[in-house]
Amino acid sequence: MKNRVKDKVWVVSLGCPRNLVDSEGILGGLAKKGYALASGIDKADIGIVNTCAFIEDARVESIDAILELIQLKKEGHLKKLLVYGCLPQRYKEQLKNELPEVDAFIGRVSLNHSPNILRMTPLYYAYVKICEGCLNRCSYCVIPKIKGRFTSLDMDSLLDRVSSLDRAKVAEVNIVGQDITGYGMDLYGAKKLPQLLDKMLKSTNNIVWFRLLYLYPNRISDELLELIGSQSRVCKYIDLPIQHINDRILKLMRRNTAKKEIVRLIAKIRKKIPQVAIRTSLIVGFPSETDKEFRELVDFIEEVKFDRLGVFIYSREEGTAAYDFEKQIPQKIKSQRLDTIMSKQQLISQEINNRLLGRTIDVLIEEEEKEAWPVTLENRRAYLGRSQYDAPEVDGTVYVNSSKKLKPGDFAKVKITDTLEYDLVGDAQA
Repeated sequence: MKNRVKDKVWVVSLGCPRNLVDSEGILGGLAKKGYALASGIDKADIGIVNTCAFIEDARVESIDAILELIQLKKEGHLKKLLVYGCLPQRYKEQLKNELPEVDAFIGRVSLNHSPNILRMTPLYYAYVKICEGCLNRCSYCVIPKIKGRFTSLDMDSLLDRVSSLDRAKVAEVNIVGQDITGYGMDLYGAKKLPQLLDKMLKSTNNIVWFRLLYLYPNRISDELLELIGSQSRVCKYIDLPIQHINDRILKLMRRNTAKKEIVRLIAKIRKKIPQVAIRTSLIVGFPSETDKEFRELVDFIEEVKFDRLGVFIYSREEGTAAYDFEKQIPQKIKSQRLDTIMSKQQLISQEINNRLLGRTIDVLIEEEEKEAWPVTLENRRAYLGRSQYDAPEVDGTVYVNSSKKLKPGDFAKVKITDTLEYDLVGDAQA
């Protein structure tokens, strides 16, 4: 008698790259048990939604995705529906009552020590999560309640995983976690990110770019900056979430830093890594934020000129200290403040991109583009790619014209010939 064919599984992974790593671990565990990955949700027997519940918009997106799969189950396209992650971790009992069509709600996914992962990223890049949870207790953030205590994955497991990616000739590895600068404090009693990164560099040959994502300002050491600055395989890219710049707001946010310390750190980063691109994230409309304090933030952005910038509207989250703060800001004002900052950043980004005109930079090719764009040259192929200054999914694109065929994962020397607000256009050099 032939063995029964296992059901096929499809995962809808929502939220940040850290969630994506969890989804890869879920799939890897199921694959080890004999389940197959479906080519699409329409071919699946089991549907899985790995949810995000960081802010209200993320919760809405998660619920919408669950409802879509519930409809597929009702129509007979799915046998089972499982919901993982942050949403059931926060609201499991409520969800069980309101969504009885879901077969199981499973909360947070633990750090995966097993090498069994099934990657959901393109073959040429990967995410490696080195820690879970957060050492910080910011007043607006629910992550500590959802993810639990800060936990680092041991170095040997991480080096095995990175070595596997190196053997697969992955071009780019993005190191992620809620706060990777705290890596090792639970296991080794000290910050060990520089040592981990150094070991990764020495144990690999084929990985061209290592990128560090989510560096908490207070724990960025000189040792780490010197390593980023001196190693050609480490992207000159600092992901530095400052959230605000006004001292009163920073104190209310419980960020454990002050404006002068942020200013000093940015100056140090740019001195030690002259070609660095600094990305930051900000929160506008935090409770009691005045017009004057918001203007201080806008002035700071115009002065510092961050290379990359993301803005979140403050989301009032149950279970956080800030939920009960007085003087909650109306949604209309929060939206206006977001628009103001993004308008400023658009001009800043254009200015920064203009500095690259005429320069030749390394570009990681991601895909061939079938549709033409401005400045496409005749008898040339068009490609989309990224520079070392652009993280996957969140930053800009380089539009590449090339006389020779390229494929995803290739690196090309590209001379920049035109700039857009957030993107670049260039010619691949022979």
